[in-house]
Formats: sequence, C-alpha cells, structure tokens
Amino acid sequence: MTKLVETAVAARSARIVGVTVVDPCPYDFLEQQWAVENPGHDSGTRRPVELRVRLTCSLRTWRSLRRTVLTSLCPEGPHTCTVPWTAL
Repeated sequence: MTKLVETAVAARSARIVGVTVVDPCPYDFLEQQWAVENPGHDSGTRRPVELRVRLTCSLRTWRSLRRTVLTSLCPEGPHTCTVPWTAL
C-alpha cells in the first residue's frame, strides 16, 4: 500500500512526510457498513485498513493524489463505500 502512495507522489510535486498503516484496522463498524451498503454481496477479500499519509503539497495536488490512491485501491467504482479523508 505504501508503494502505491509513493508511486502516486513521485509523479507530482509532493513530498511524503510520514506514512502509517494500521492493519488490521480497529474499526469494527466497517464490516457492518459493508453489509448495509451492499446487501446480499460477500465482502470477499476486502478488509478495513487505515492508511495515514502526511504530505507537503498544494491542495490541488492533494486532491489529485487522493483521487489516484482511491481509484487504485477500489478500481471497481463507482465508489459506494464512504472513505474518510481528512486534511490537517
């Protein structure tokens, strides 16, 4: 997962300040959320993983990186899952 972020950042004017991956993710509600948002569908190999990336870049670059990473992680689209993104 970090390689995916590094590849996306390398193509833009951004610098990674820090990366943290929490796996398994401690958010129990995500399995329930999947069941509610995708009734009758098996989650397959999907599992919640928390990926925290601290970047130095413009807001425009951050938005582009966010879109790239999300599309790479969930290529099926349209994205029905709620992905919490924050900018500090």
